[in-house]
Amino acid sequence: MPVIHSTYTPPFYFRNGFLATVYSGLLRSVTLEQTRERITLKDGDFLDLDWSYAETKTNKLIILLHGLEGHGQRPYITGAAKHFNNHGFDAIAMNFRGCSGELNRNYYSYHSGWTQDLDEVIKFALSKYEYSQIVLYGISLGGNLVLKYLGERDHVPNAVKAGIAISTPCHLHGSCKALHHPKNKLFHDRFLKELLERLKYKQKHFPEYLSPEAIKNIKTLKDFDDVYTSKAHGFIDAEDYYAQCSSLQFLDTIKVPSLIINALNDSFLSPECYPVKEAKNNSNLSLEMPNYGGHVGFIDKNNVYYNEYRGLEFIKNL
Repeated sequence: MPVIHSTYTPPFYFRNGFLATVYSGLLRSVTLEQTRERITLKDGDFLDLDWSYAETKTNKLIILLHGLEGHGQRPYITGAAKHFNNHGFDAIAMNFRGCSGELNRNYYSYHSGWTQDLDEVIKFALSKYEYSQIVLYGISLGGNLVLKYLGERDHVPNAVKAGIAISTPCHLHGSCKALHHPKNKLFHDRFLKELLERLKYKQKHFPEYLSPEAIKNIKTLKDFDDVYTSKAHGFIDAEDYYAQCSSLQFLDTIKVPSLIINALNDSFLSPECYPVKEAKNNSNLSLEMPNYGGHVGFIDKNNVYYNEYRGLEFIKNL
């Protein structure tokens, strides 16, 4: 499908990508009533799902996937859930393993290509409720998961009608290099601090897999992926993990209508994260590249973000 012309224009002071990113990550607030449900996975681990509901009984569901070190109460998740709730969708905010406030049971946890848990959540929702329209909505890392899930499978459940991916690092190696750039040091260091804090707890539970000395040698996000993410999940090293899990290579085979919204001033994304050629070659793939928005910072009116408006609009026009 041809690349979509974007009409998004934020207030002047939020045209700066850094300001839009920081404001949206630290200062945005969304009020939403959620109900938590824990499910047991095939391997004996667990996931916590945060539900919110439409005002009346519905056959429509949106499943929301957060970004790196996020969770189901982040405003970029609750904002989208609330907007879709207000328009007739129930919502599940997935908390990835270890991200709901409690350490998961296994040494491995989650990563940018770990689509198995999403598959289990979809099947769980379909087994428990009569949903005939499911929308998958991923932010950042969660966006990569959505696109990889849709493109790597020969078949997805018939109820899955659309995918939406926001601020998505389609090319993980390129995005990793972007995050290591000095202009992103504030974000890089914050992510790394949160990851290391959790890894220290995990090391105490699984000392046979990881030593305190190995953790001390982790100085960058790539180091973290070399030491933990890759080894814990069966990859050779970080670069092998990035190569196998980048959604870019799966975009050609997506058969479900999908929308990617990546801002051109998103400092987390490399040039490869704007898949123009893939969108033009796949009629099921739409790509919108607003000039503004930073990383998940598409600030708009009434505390409903542009990506939330556009996501719903995209679904209505299918």
